[in-house]
Amino acid sequence: MSEKFLYSLARPLLFSMDAEAAHHFTLPALKRAAALGLTRLVKQPQADPRTVMGITFKNPVGLAAGLDKDGAYIDALADLGFGSIEVGTVTPRAQPGNPKPRMFRLPEAHAIINRMGFNNGGVDAFVANVQASRFYQDKAGVLGLNIGKNADTPIERATDDYLHCLEKVYPYASYVTVNISSPNTKNLRQLQGGSELDGLLSTLKDAQLRLADQHQRYVPLALKIAPDMDGDQVKNIADALIRHKIDGVIATNTTLNRDAVTGMLHGAEAGGLSGAPVFQFSNTVIRLLKAELGDALPIIGVGGIMQGLDARMKMECGAQLVQLYSGLIYAGPALIRDCADAVRGH
Repeated sequence: MSEKFLYSLARPLLFSMDAEAAHHFTLPALKRAAALGLTRLVKQPQADPRTVMGITFKNPVGLAAGLDKDGAYIDALADLGFGSIEVGTVTPRAQPGNPKPRMFRLPEAHAIINRMGFNNGGVDAFVANVQASRFYQDKAGVLGLNIGKNADTPIERATDDYLHCLEKVYPYASYVTVNISSPNTKNLRQLQGGSELDGLLSTLKDAQLRLADQHQRYVPLALKIAPDMDGDQVKNIADALIRHKIDGVIATNTTLNRDAVTGMLHGAEAGGLSGAPVFQFSNTVIRLLKAELGDALPIIGVGGIMQGLDARMKMECGAQLVQLYSGLIYAGPALIRDCADAVRGH
């Protein structure tokens, strides 16, 4: 039986549950299936290696951050055929995130709104989970570790949080993503502008070079940005990325725009909108980045990939790799292979 068929059976049950409850049901179930060897039966995409940021990815379709915030399900997720796994966002200290309910499906728009607020168990527990994973121990593939700031850290001290997390996760990461684009931590997106961005990137670049010397291993840094920016804002970010020699950029996070879901049930909920409605916003930012960056650093495209052709479009806009999250909730794990097939040879 195909994964598509199996997911078509499971989806009505999952969609009958609260969105966050379904999330907390699915991941432990996947982990149990992995322990029984069942996830190893998933048909893997054909090998399609790509070298990006100096790292070889077995295929260009990765898991976006947010699905596994604590790095507790790395092995089970890795069995599904991703070319890379990105986990987090993690913060220095454990925090509960925003009050529930904080995640909402909008099925008619193939969308999700979330205001989770970086709920996670803190960076020490996160690192312990990474170290315990077979995927990390066996160096079985590319593992991205995504870092953020605590909600109660003043924005002017945000760099301290990112620096703390970078130092903790550096030895275990294939690459580290600096998330400054979640709309669910107050003032976080302020870090995408001008002097704040320069200060953050300068400090993290210095730390990266120091850590590379200390650990005798260079771990690339990628910056994750928002889709809600105009051309001038994207240009300023591109200039900063080049100036500070950052290794990659992930475009994009969720959107605050609600045009596609106006009038729908849950359409006015606060938080970041992901899924199909963010697709074109993300593509626009990717095109703008590509025009500014050229081949100076790679773009990882994420946002609204619901079918294989969407992944191909991200590549045509200028991305070298893609990442999935919300599309998996609507299409199931078969989406991974669909996307890998669609971008092969591109």
